[in-house]
Amino acid sequence: MNNEPILEVGKAYFIRTVTHHYTGKCVKCNDAWFELSDAAWIADDGRFNEFLKTGTANEVEPFVNNVRISVGCVVDATEWSHALPKEAK
Repeated sequence: MNNEPILEVGKAYFIRTVTHHYTGKCVKCNDAWFELSDAAWIADDGRFNEFLKTGTANEVEPFVNNVRISVGCVVDATEWSHALPKEAK
């Protein structure tokens, strides 16, 4: 493996870590940390396949500020083609 950042700055992602799920737009990234703007904790994504297809989650908790996440806790990440959730539900 090389030390290229795992996310591309400017793109939106859905990210699963060992404890939480997030959506957000990558604004900074290196080999240790990345920072998301317009980020939300996806507390309940419902049926995972439907969530990925529609972008609709059962429970969403948006962050007020940007959030930084350690690369070491990421399980998987995929580009997010839906509007980023910005309302709590």
